[in-house]
Amino acid sequence: MPKQKLVVLSGAGISAESGLRTFRDSDGLWEGYNIEDVATPRAWYRDPQLVLDFYNIRRRNVRDAKPNAAHIGLAELEKYYDVQIVTQNIDDLHERAGSTKVLHLHGEILKMRSEHSAHKIYPIEGDIRLGDKAEDGGQLRPHIVWFEEPVPMIEQAMRIMQSADIFVLIGTSLVVYPAAGLVDYVRPDVMKYVIDKRIPSVSKYKNIIAIEKPATDGVEELFDVLLR
Repeated sequence: MPKQKLVVLSGAGISAESGLRTFRDSDGLWEGYNIEDVATPRAWYRDPQLVLDFYNIRRRNVRDAKPNAAHIGLAELEKYYDVQIVTQNIDDLHERAGSTKVLHLHGEILKMRSEHSAHKIYPIEGDIRLGDKAEDGGQLRPHIVWFEEPVPMIEQAMRIMQSADIFVLIGTSLVVYPAAGLVDYVRPDVMKYVIDKRIPSVSKYKNIIAIEKPATDGVEELFDVLLR
């Protein structure tokens, strides 16, 4: 008998417990930087060195971070379900915890690409430096979907949402679009578990079970509910 399809949409709240902060923790500042200065195409063309410095630091932070119990719990659910994770996070903590199907909506901090092409993608060993070029001659930049850029993986993510037999929303405030609109593609009859310290506005959806806890505690409770 095939396993049920359990689809997870994860956000910054799950990685926060591994010590990775987001700009939403501090009124639009990300580790002291204004988002417009480091996470938009305009910022890149205005001051690419500042953007590279910012993401080089973020990359070191990710390498130093470790998956927490929530990441590990979601990976363990693969024993019982066909788990597909769609994450808004740019870190690799889901993968390091053992999850085998992870779609990154907003790119990956441990990869880089040409500024001329979203398809010229390379792994990163150390930092990206100004003057580092891709094969097409373009300056290498973080493989990140910045604010004001299209989200190439959004249509694939929509199809994944539509395939869910069980849906879990974890650690996301549902304010960043288009990712926030993905819940609309989950079938109304599907059970939807929402895990967050502050439950976002989900009253328009049917079959909601709210677990108002941090991600680590919430995934533990999810385990109990799904497997009891």
